[in-house]
Amino acid sequence: MQRRTFTKTLCCALLAAVTSPAFAQNDQKPPASPPAHAKEVFGSKTVTIDYGAPSMRGRKIFGGLVPFDHWWRTGANSATTLKTDINLKIGNLGVPAGTYTLYTIPEQSGWTLIVNKQTGQWGTKYDETLDLGRVKMMEGVMPSSPVETFQIRFEHTKDLTTELHLLWETTDVYVGVTAIP
Repeated sequence: MQRRTFTKTLCCALLAAVTSPAFAQNDQKPPASPPAHAKEVFGSKTVTIDYGAPSMRGRKIFGGLVPFDHWWRTGANSATTLKTDINLKIGNLGVPAGTYTLYTIPEQSGWTLIVNKQTGQWGTKYDETLDLGRVKMMEGVMPSSPVETFQIRFEHTKDLTTELHLLWETTDVYVGVTAIP
Protein backbone atom coordinates (compact mmCIF):
# COMPACT_ATOMS: atom_id res chain seq x y z
CA MET A 1 0.00 0.00 0.00
CA GLN A 2 2.86 2.41 0.82
CA ARG A 3 4.45 1.67 -2.54
CA ARG A 4 1.23 2.55 -4.41
CA THR A 5 0.87 5.81 -2.43
CA PHE A 6 4.51 6.70 -3.15
CA THR A 7 4.01 6.02 -6.88
CA LYS A 8 0.83 8.14 -6.98
CA THR A 9 2.58 10.97 -5.13
CA LEU A 10 5.57 10.81 -7.48
CA CYS A 11 3.34 10.82 -10.57
CA CYS A 12 1.33 13.77 -9.27
CA ALA A 13 4.52 15.71 -8.46
CA LEU A 14 5.95 15.07 -11.95
CA LEU A 15 2.69 16.05 -13.63
CA ALA A 16 2.52 19.26 -11.58
CA ALA A 17 6.12 20.13 -12.46
CA VAL A 18 5.66 19.53 -16.19
CA THR A 19 2.44 21.55 -16.39
CA SER A 20 3.58 24.41 -14.15
CA PRO A 21 4.05 27.89 -15.68
CA ALA A 22 7.74 27.88 -14.70
CA PHE A 23 8.33 24.72 -16.75
CA ALA A 24 6.28 26.00 -19.68
CA GLN A 25 8.19 29.30 -19.84
CA ASN A 26 11.24 27.47 -21.17
CA ASP A 27 9.27 26.48 -24.28
CA GLN A 28 7.60 29.85 -24.89
CA LYS A 29 8.75 32.11 -27.69
CA PRO A 30 9.03 35.83 -27.08
CA PRO A 31 5.93 37.73 -28.23
CA ALA A 32 5.92 38.80 -31.88
CA SER A 33 5.18 42.37 -30.79
CA PRO A 34 6.72 42.81 -27.33
CA PRO A 35 5.64 45.60 -24.99
CA ALA A 36 7.68 48.79 -25.25
CA HIS A 37 7.52 52.29 -23.83
CA ALA A 38 8.76 55.81 -24.30
CA LYS A 39 9.24 58.14 -21.35
CA GLU A 40 10.05 61.80 -20.85
CA VAL A 41 10.41 63.66 -17.55
CA PHE A 42 9.71 67.35 -17.06
CA GLY A 43 10.93 68.24 -13.58
CA SER A 44 8.96 65.94 -11.29
CA LYS A 45 6.27 65.19 -13.92
CA THR A 46 6.37 62.19 -16.24
CA VAL A 47 4.94 61.45 -19.68
CA THR A 48 4.90 57.78 -20.74
CA ILE A 49 3.67 55.96 -23.80
CA ASP A 50 3.10 52.19 -23.63
CA TYR A 51 2.72 50.28 -26.89
CA GLY A 52 3.28 46.96 -28.62
CA ALA A 53 6.35 47.02 -30.89
CA PRO A 54 5.72 45.00 -34.08
CA SER A 55 8.52 44.10 -36.51
CA MET A 56 8.65 44.23 -40.31
CA ARG A 57 9.63 40.58 -40.80
CA GLY A 58 9.99 41.12 -44.55
CA ARG A 59 6.59 42.76 -44.96
CA LYS A 60 5.70 46.03 -46.68
CA ILE A 61 4.40 48.17 -43.81
CA PHE A 62 2.94 51.54 -44.81
CA GLY A 63 0.65 51.25 -47.80
CA GLY A 64 0.69 47.47 -47.23
CA LEU A 65 0.16 45.92 -43.80
CA VAL A 66 -0.86 49.36 -42.51
CA PRO A 67 -3.04 51.00 -45.17
CA PHE A 68 -2.83 54.69 -45.99
CA ASP A 69 -5.73 57.02 -45.16
CA HIS A 70 -7.20 54.79 -42.42
CA TRP A 71 -6.75 54.98 -38.64
CA TRP A 72 -4.09 52.71 -37.16
CA ARG A 73 -3.57 51.60 -33.56
CA THR A 74 0.01 52.96 -33.65
CA GLY A 75 1.66 49.74 -32.58
CA ALA A 76 0.31 46.26 -31.92
CA ASN A 77 -1.92 44.42 -29.47
CA SER A 78 -3.56 46.63 -26.83
CA ALA A 79 -4.22 50.25 -27.69
CA THR A 80 -1.22 52.57 -27.36
CA THR A 81 -1.54 54.48 -24.09
CA LEU A 82 -0.35 58.00 -23.28
CA LYS A 83 -0.16 58.85 -19.57
CA THR A 84 0.84 62.34 -18.55
CA ASP A 85 1.20 63.88 -15.08
CA ILE A 86 1.37 67.35 -16.62
CA ASN A 87 -0.75 69.31 -19.07
CA LEU A 88 0.65 69.13 -22.60
CA LYS A 89 0.38 70.94 -25.87
CA ILE A 90 0.83 68.34 -28.63
CA GLY A 91 1.15 70.31 -31.85
CA ASN A 92 -1.69 72.81 -31.37
CA LEU A 93 -3.84 70.43 -29.26
CA GLY A 94 -4.21 71.04 -25.53
CA VAL A 95 -3.99 67.73 -23.62
CA PRO A 96 -4.85 67.90 -19.90
CA ALA A 97 -2.94 65.65 -17.50
CA GLY A 98 -4.49 62.19 -17.65
CA THR A 99 -4.57 58.93 -19.63
CA TYR A 100 -5.39 58.69 -23.34
CA THR A 101 -5.09 56.38 -26.33
CA LEU A 102 -3.01 57.34 -29.36
CA TYR A 103 -4.03 56.42 -32.88
CA THR A 104 -2.62 57.70 -36.16
CA ILE A 105 -3.72 58.05 -39.74
CA PRO A 106 -0.74 57.28 -42.02
CA GLU A 107 -0.98 59.26 -45.22
CA GLN A 108 1.37 59.39 -48.20
CA SER A 109 1.70 63.15 -47.82
CA GLY A 110 1.83 63.40 -44.03
CA TRP A 111 0.33 61.80 -40.95
CA THR A 112 -2.32 62.72 -38.41
CA LEU A 113 -1.99 61.93 -34.69
CA ILE A 114 -5.25 61.21 -32.84
CA VAL A 115 -5.53 61.64 -29.06
CA ASN A 116 -8.57 59.67 -27.88
CA LYS A 117 -10.23 59.71 -24.43
CA GLN A 118 -11.19 56.01 -24.43
CA THR A 119 -8.66 53.84 -22.57
CA GLY A 120 -8.05 50.19 -21.75
CA GLN A 121 -9.37 48.77 -25.01
CA TRP A 122 -7.77 46.44 -27.55
CA GLY A 123 -5.97 48.40 -30.26
CA THR A 124 -8.50 47.60 -32.98
CA LYS A 125 -11.35 49.23 -31.03
CA TYR A 126 -11.62 52.89 -31.99
CA ASP A 127 -14.48 55.27 -31.24
CA GLU A 128 -14.01 58.51 -33.15
CA THR A 129 -16.67 60.24 -31.02
CA LEU A 130 -14.24 60.05 -28.07
CA ASP A 131 -11.41 61.94 -29.82
CA LEU A 132 -9.91 64.70 -27.71
CA GLY A 133 -8.45 65.99 -30.97
CA ARG A 134 -6.21 65.47 -33.97
CA VAL A 135 -2.96 67.11 -35.05
CA LYS A 136 -0.86 66.97 -38.18
CA MET A 137 2.57 65.38 -37.87
CA MET A 138 5.71 66.41 -39.72
CA GLU A 139 8.11 64.23 -41.64
CA GLY A 140 11.47 63.71 -39.98
CA VAL A 141 14.70 62.60 -41.57
CA MET A 142 14.22 59.36 -43.46
CA PRO A 143 16.19 56.61 -41.70
CA SER A 144 19.35 55.61 -43.59
CA SER A 145 18.27 51.96 -43.38
CA PRO A 146 14.85 50.47 -42.69
CA VAL A 147 13.78 50.40 -39.03
CA GLU A 148 12.87 46.73 -38.39
CA THR A 149 10.92 47.20 -35.15
CA PHE A 150 8.39 49.99 -34.61
CA GLN A 151 9.59 52.66 -32.18
CA ILE A 152 8.02 55.58 -30.37
CA ARG A 153 10.63 57.99 -29.01
CA PHE A 154 10.96 61.40 -27.49
CA GLU A 155 13.82 63.32 -29.14
CA HIS A 156 15.42 66.76 -29.01
CA THR A 157 14.17 67.47 -25.49
CA LYS A 158 15.09 70.86 -24.08
CA ASP A 159 13.53 72.41 -20.99
CA LEU A 160 9.77 71.92 -21.42
CA THR A 161 9.75 70.94 -25.10
CA THR A 162 10.38 67.69 -26.96
CA GLU A 163 9.41 65.90 -30.16
CA LEU A 164 7.32 62.74 -30.24
CA HIS A 165 8.70 60.52 -33.04
CA LEU A 166 7.21 57.42 -34.65
CA LEU A 167 9.75 55.34 -36.59
CA TRP A 168 9.21 52.19 -38.65
CA GLU A 169 10.29 50.91 -42.04
CA THR A 170 11.55 54.04 -43.84
CA THR A 171 9.26 56.44 -41.98
CA ASP A 172 10.03 59.01 -39.28
CA VAL A 173 7.13 61.31 -38.40
CA TYR A 174 6.95 63.59 -35.39
CA VAL A 175 5.03 66.28 -33.61
CA GLY A 176 6.22 68.89 -31.14
CA VAL A 177 5.22 68.49 -27.50
CA THR A 178 5.35 71.21 -24.84
CA ALA A 179 4.76 70.65 -21.13
CA ILE A 180 2.54 73.30 -19.55
CA PRO A 181 3.42 73.73 -15.86
